[in-house]
Amino acid sequence: MPDSKATEKAYIALIQPNSGGGAELGRVTFAYNPKEFSYSKQAKWERKPARGAKSAATPEFKGADPMKLTVEVFLDGYESGTDVSTDIDTLSSCCRPLEDSITSKKPSPPWVIFGWGSQIHLTGIVDTVAVKITLFAPDGTPLRATCTVTIEEVVPDSLPQNPTSGGLTTVRSHLMVAGDTLATVAYREYGRADWWRPLAEANNIDDPMRVTDGTRVLVPDIDDAFAEVR
Repeated sequence: MPDSKATEKAYIALIQPNSGGGAELGRVTFAYNPKEFSYSKQAKWERKPARGAKSAATPEFKGADPMKLTVEVFLDGYESGTDVSTDIDTLSSCCRPLEDSITSKKPSPPWVIFGWGSQIHLTGIVDTVAVKITLFAPDGTPLRATCTVTIEEVVPDSLPQNPTSGGLTTVRSHLMVAGDTLATVAYREYGRADWWRPLAEANNIDDPMRVTDGTRVLVPDIDDAFAEVR
């Protein structure tokens, strides 16, 4: 019997800025799941040279840049004759401010979630979208395209900052399905079912045993929160 999860498509969903989920503003579903995607993360170091020193000074850690993820989105409307311009424009809109954000005088493009099935790989903002159209209809309608999208990690302001670096803690998210509780998510993410409290606090959940299926919960980094019990 085939695995039903094998047919689930990867996607990029647009959400309101400074939010971890909620109502989607749009979505682009991959025609074919990506064969690969890449992450990168860079640390910041400062090295102060000392006059007359025979060796380099020990560098001082100055924090970390946000994680970046790059993925190719293949759009294919050839067999159905579908114009892929709509999906291209949806991805391109991630680099333009939302109308309501302009009205509120806080211009911001939408945030995005890159997910695949029940897995959320990154929540962030789109840094770049590079589009290559590879097939056209006789009238010039784009029928096939490859979009290379780079997403930069962000987390909502409502989550605590890392006290050691001054930066925001790393956050993922999880889509609750039948049978999930915060305890099962905590066990899956942290290896300890009794570490569900940070999940409840990050998502303002009062009853950890009753979370509606389809709810997307933020999963904050647990290193600092439980440093004292490790």
